[in-house]
Amino acid sequence: MTTGRHSALELDPALDDYQLASALVREAGQLALLMRMAGLQSQQKTSISDVVTAADHAAEAYVLEQLRRCRPDDGILGEEGASVAGTSGRTWVIDPVDGTYNFLHGSTYWCSAIALKDSVDVQLGAIFQPEEDKLWLGGTARAATLNGEALAAYRDGGARNRNALAELGAATYIHPTWLMDPLCAMPWHAAATSAAALRMFGSGSCDLGRVADGQLGCWFQHSCPEWDWLPGKAIVRAAGGATDTVQVNGLQWFMAGGTTAVRELRAALLSGSVT
Repeated sequence: MTTGRHSALELDPALDDYQLASALVREAGQLALLMRMAGLQSQQKTSISDVVTAADHAAEAYVLEQLRRCRPDDGILGEEGASVAGTSGRTWVIDPVDGTYNFLHGSTYWCSAIALKDSVDVQLGAIFQPEEDKLWLGGTARAATLNGEALAAYRDGGARNRNALAELGAATYIHPTWLMDPLCAMPWHAAATSAAALRMFGSGSCDLGRVADGQLGCWFQHSCPEWDWLPGKAIVRAAGGATDTVQVNGLQWFMAGGTTAVRELRAALLSGSVT
């Protein structure tokens, strides 16, 4: 496939799902980076910090094209509008550039991410951060890895799963406008003040990769679409960590980390309920 002056690799349909997911996020991320280097303009979506670029669209178009060729029976769902109804009962969920605001402003903290789900749950996830050359991969059939090395943060005697929320740094994200809504701000504040420290970097999938490898203690965020949640969810689980969701004041909250931290995040969020 060619997008402007940039050419991306045509993938082999014989690759297994994990190999295919890895190749897709690598190629999509590298394509987006090349396009940024050549110069990009952005369009605002819902707010000044919710933006989209031609690189988002081109990277998603590349992944869509490759999946339709390599997995013609599977469904496809993409953040930038890709939608294909499959017949296999499986669906690939694409986030071509997660952290577009970071991407557009020259930060390295952005990634390309993909997940494969069936009618029951997510089966695998792949996250690639191009400018740091980090590829997280994992799923129900394969333990989590970072650049091919097994992740052991939650498997080394299970100690990480026993760490309390008060001992850990929590990654999160909340748009400033949501802080003006008490129904959102109250549970967020309860969870945020229960952690040892807060980190807000602007890419949920990059955050979740680092929860899986132990760089970040835990993570929580509300109202995540599938492309922001499923790739990281699959990898955290494949690393031996825990994930959960809970509804508080009409909003769905998403959590990941060790077993104890996730349980305590859930309790903290529920303590912010007004019902």
